[in-house]
Amino acid sequence: MKTKALVALVGRPNVGKSTLFNRIIGRRLAVVSDTPGTTRDRLYADSEWIGVAFSLVDTGGIEVTEGWHTEPLSEDSEQFLPAIRQQARVAMQDADVIVQVVDGRAGITAADREVADILRRTDKPVIIAANKLESMNLKDQAMEFYELALGEVIATSALHGVGVGDLLDAIVEAIPASEPSDEEDDSIKIAILGRPNAGKSTLLNKLLGQERAIVSPIAGTTRDAIDTKLRWHGQEFTLIDTAGIRRRGKIEPGVEKYSVLRSVKALNRADVALLLVDAEEGITAQDAHIAGMLTEEDAGIIVLVNKWDVVEKDTHTLHEMEQKVRYELNFLPYVPIVFISALTGQRVNKILPAVLEVNEARHQRVQTSALNTFMREATTLHPPPQKGGIRVKFFYATQAETAPPTFIFFVNKPDWINFSYKRFLENQLRERWPFTGTPIRLFFRARSEDRFGE
Repeated sequence: MKTKALVALVGRPNVGKSTLFNRIIGRRLAVVSDTPGTTRDRLYADSEWIGVAFSLVDTGGIEVTEGWHTEPLSEDSEQFLPAIRQQARVAMQDADVIVQVVDGRAGITAADREVADILRRTDKPVIIAANKLESMNLKDQAMEFYELALGEVIATSALHGVGVGDLLDAIVEAIPASEPSDEEDDSIKIAILGRPNAGKSTLLNKLLGQERAIVSPIAGTTRDAIDTKLRWHGQEFTLIDTAGIRRRGKIEPGVEKYSVLRSVKALNRADVALLLVDAEEGITAQDAHIAGMLTEEDAGIIVLVNKWDVVEKDTHTLHEMEQKVRYELNFLPYVPIVFISALTGQRVNKILPAVLEVNEARHQRVQTSALNTFMREATTLHPPPQKGGIRVKFFYATQAETAPPTFIFFVNKPDWINFSYKRFLENQLRERWPFTGTPIRLFFRARSEDRFGE
């Protein structure tokens, strides 16, 4: 599995990191998705420049009270320095390229120097984005930041888009070439994700049957993504225990705030993600946030309702809880739900068989003849959209890839395929081939009738 390079934006508050993040990914940071129930206040997004794909991470400004702007740190602002330092350290450990964002107009501040002092200890490429320099008259002010002795300085204005292309050129040039692995890893990689204190490390230990990860009742204990090998019935798995993810405004300053970098990196290389939710609390907004994040990745998904042992039950409890989970995560109708207790081991033995099923679905391939029979039946059942008396015609379908299953439909008017019809086709596909727990991708390509001899 090819892992995208991780590019981290670091720096003190109010220098424009989030504005630069939004500018690079090409859209405003979405807070609310058009899918009900998903919160998308993401810290990261995939991006691409001149054919090079990478994951961009906004480490987020340290929350500060109003009035702390771009002046050198006062005594009242000293409290933020530990968090700023930690932000730089985590980026230094986990990112492939680091961009220190500074305020070009304000010049070098004490906090900028603090970050630079830490970043100079890394062998990772570091680029300085001197932000808020939108005019040619201001560009010369970027030269001051060469004093930090980190690397190239690019004058930018994230707000106006000035210099962002030059910055992206520098980022892409700095991304290290991926080296082929000496040893092929055929294990199924499982990322264990969830809110802090959902029971991720406890589950890891129960699956392994040993105390591989430190278990603590303190939310956010796990700071690193830990890889552990496990062999079960002849199949090798790689278990990745990750730090818990919280909404940006709910994370305490310090280590936990930036450990999301590691969770993103873990998810980026996972085949199957286990999303742990707390049975006592039910589905929270943050659970929906993480689930929304998972839908944008290529990994399979299994929802684990943990701490099921402490829930008072009757004969209807499990069914009612499953209905609630389905309702709150209605954008994931295809995922299996397993009720477990990581602490007692209840139903933990169901997890790895479910992982195998989901991973098999990710790699499922549909014969072209069967797919085209399906296409004709589906479009007859529900005719495609039309405009001005001209209807969309479906000519041919093929499966282009697996992991996740990716289908291409050749049509005369691809731009006329709306969200509703795309969802209809996906639902019909899943009725024929369930693709349990895995996302599927549908693409529509333009072809003329003559091309297919019709």
